[in-house]
Amino acid sequence: MKIMIGFVSMSGNTEDIMHLLKSELEQNGCQVQTEELDQLYPSDLAQYDAVLLGSYTWGDGDLPYEAEDFVDELAASSIVIPAAAFGSGDRDYPKYCAAVDLLEQALTSAGAQVVLPGLKIEFEPDTADKQQACQSFAQEFFKHVERLVMN
Repeated sequence: MKIMIGFVSMSGNTEDIMHLLKSELEQNGCQVQTEELDQLYPSDLAQYDAVLLGSYTWGDGDLPYEAEDFVDELAASSIVIPAAAFGSGDRDYPKYCAAVDLLEQALTSAGAQVVLPGLKIEFEPDTADKQQACQSFAQEFFKHVERLVMN
């Protein structure tokens, strides 16, 4: 199974989440390609069985500028594959991890099947609980995608 993980990270938190997801998916036998969102095009996603998109939340619930063009293009595209979103955020802001919700909306608009609710991690995945949340998310994503791809 080929999976694309597209992400954007400023402080490294979202990138750390991406690495945990990638590792877990590879342990399940997946071929995982990663790319920063400002280097990825929605049309690239057609060659994959599934996609994970990740971003940190900027300001008061916004996407970072590095992700804006990709997300705008994605929302206007047709991408009919299983998908999910993940990201990092700070609970001190009123719109905690809102970029994850914006990624899910763009995926849905593009026709992707969002197979599970987004993974939201406060700051970096630096505790056993946060790391377990990432691993569990990747395992659940794999199970959903495997069912859809096999049918």
